Amino acid sequence: MKREFGTLPDGSQVHLLTLRSDEGLEAEVLTYGGILQSLRLEAGGEPVSLVLGLEDLPAYLADTVNLGRLVGRTSGRIAHGRYEHDGRTYRLSVNEGHHHLHGGSGGFGRRLWRVEEQDVDRARLACTLEDGEDGYPGRLEASVEFRLQGTTLHFDCTARCDAPTPFDPTYHPYFNLGGDPAVPAAEHWLRVPADRYLPVDAELIPLGEIARVDGTPFDFRQPVAPTRNTDLAHPQIRMGKGYDHCLVLADAADCSAELYSPHSGVAMRVSSDAPALVFYEGQILDAHHPRLGRGVCLEPQGFPDAPNRPGFPDAILRPGRKYARRIAYRFARVAPGSAWEDAMAALTEGFAQK
Repeated sequence: MKREFGTLPDGSQVHLLTLRSDEGLEAEVLTYGGILQSLRLEAGGEPVSLVLGLEDLPAYLADTVNLGRLVGRTSGRIAHGRYEHDGRTYRLSVNEGHHHLHGGSGGFGRRLWRVEEQDVDRARLACTLEDGEDGYPGRLEASVEFRLQGTTLHFDCTARCDAPTPFDPTYHPYFNLGGDPAVPAAEHWLRVPADRYLPVDAELIPLGEIARVDGTPFDFRQPVAPTRNTDLAHPQIRMGKGYDHCLVLADAADCSAELYSPHSGVAMRVSSDAPALVFYEGQILDAHHPRLGRGVCLEPQGFPDAPNRPGFPDAILRPGRKYARRIAYRFARVAPGSAWEDAMAALTEGFAQK
């Protein structure tokens, strides 16, 4: 289903696309920014809202915290809005202090996408970024597909460019599986099979070190609520005023992350081909959207500031190569208050239950 959602200042019409699966998962996606405006799970009882969303287009146009947006060309920060490649210095737009964040002010999340295909349970959107937009070299053709299969939301991004350009997109929903904004998402149980993380400086730029998580608040290899795992005296937690860090997945990682709300009984498994996951606690929401409550971001991606860090995995998309990134969000529902093991078993077995 497709309906009008609002009009941009230039007169362009924004649409909301509703997708439904045959197992009770429903997603609503905006053509503006590819925003995941809502995601609900109906299987096993009353519908549960899974992500935070805003009511109308003016609210999204004013939003500065990337609520539910597509993120690109790059995710995370590029220090001082510049990088060097093949002996040339490129200067990108600066939209967070002295730095470039999430593709800049004109990135994926702040443009109108074309609807290429739509069916009951899937939609494919496309957009073109011209050479020089936000300082990036090359004309980039990108497409994203949203597809519901059972209780899984699949997100697939592909792109080609005619010049070498940094490219590392991700998706930025704020998840609260409790179905109630009064239930803090940081009290959900979280597991991330990451054995290393990237320490940052006071402006949240990676220092270049890839540190072990052992003995730190960044060890989520066993399920634990972030509120119970944090150490407010830890210098890295002080830097981010909470969690806002890139966790490097172990070679043998079985997923990107798992999240479970005992309050609602809803569990989620995030799977991706990305080498890392940024865990953001959503602390900025308190100031920008106080009525929404808290949601956590689990962002599969490469390493932030990779174009400036030779020791990080390469993040340059080159002409003649097709980029592909996949993310899958799988949901299951058990009785509220169930043990973590029961919720994970429901995810693995692929069915929802009361």
